[in-house]
Amino acid sequence: MKDIAQRAGVSESAVSFALNDRPGVSEVTRARVRRVAEQLGWRPSAAARALSGEGSATVGLVVARPAANLGVDSFFLQLISGIQEVLSERHLGLLFQVVDDVADECGVYRRWWAEHRVDGVLVVDPRTDDPRVALLDELGLPGVVIGALPGTDTGPHPGLSQVRADDAGAMAAIVGRLHELGHRRIVHIAGLPSLAHTDRRIRSLRLEADRRGLTGAHSVTTDYSDTEGAAATRRVLERDDPPTALIYDNDVMAAAGVAVAAGLGVRVPDDVSVVSWEDSALCRLTAPWLTALSRDPVAFGRLAARELTTLLDGGAPRTVQVPLPDLIERGSTAPVSPSTHAARGGPGNGVRPAVPR
Repeated sequence: MKDIAQRAGVSESAVSFALNDRPGVSEVTRARVRRVAEQLGWRPSAAARALSGEGSATVGLVVARPAANLGVDSFFLQLISGIQEVLSERHLGLLFQVVDDVADECGVYRRWWAEHRVDGVLVVDPRTDDPRVALLDELGLPGVVIGALPGTDTGPHPGLSQVRADDAGAMAAIVGRLHELGHRRIVHIAGLPSLAHTDRRIRSLRLEADRRGLTGAHSVTTDYSDTEGAAATRRVLERDDPPTALIYDNDVMAAAGVAVAAGLGVRVPDDVSVVSWEDSALCRLTAPWLTALSRDPVAFGRLAARELTTLLDGGAPRTVQVPLPDLIERGSTAPVSPSTHAARGGPGNGVRPAVPR
């Protein structure tokens, strides 16, 4: 501050006012001080700002999932990329930590709050019974829930915004399309049952199945890994009444499922159609290419980060609904064929449109 004051020809207090966007100096002086600071390569000290109560210029993200599974999940990698884009624009750091469970995650929030490590947090994987919301309310730590809280919970949470995805609507759209293609035995290879979005997808499948009279539709939960996805696929395909369509909660399990089907001599899509909840490069490296929802995790991350910076700037918390994703149809889905109908007892219309492979 002394060096800047000497070069700019102002007092040290004027430098402080100018660099911290406080009243007390003219706009001409503020611009001159900032220009000199830039020339001298000055940057604010995050540690000093935290000690003075001005914030840490850092936001936190904790993921309570096994690290091995997280490494193959393309959704989180793209989500973090979108988050980082926005934070970089604001010169904010991202403090990232992986823990074993939600209890450990709550412990991290308490420690960060006590140590003034972060100004706010991004909360992922809302649970059906989620203790983190009450904790963040108690701490007064601003946050954005990425996904949606259980049920229709939108508050009151004085410092908490939500970026909600319509999991129920997306599942209804997938089931509706598969029903149009003649599929009646549909199995959903789901993720972790404790997650709120998994619960919404399972409930939506049940509702759609009841509404359409699909007695052979149900969900099987896994840990999102390719290993459990493959094991679940093998179990359902080896049944006496195997499904004619499979819906996977991520691209990794869908690709593993296609490999299992090939090993069992089950043809995709002639014998079984496959849909991935996530679209990624992996969906276009699998033979045939996988039908998938057009979710954009990078845009999801950008939106969540912008909502958090709005809170940090003093904005009011709010709930933002992400648009319903489209279903991108590729070579892994097709109408139920006459051969499948005859062999498996399922209805089929015998029409096979040209589907890009």
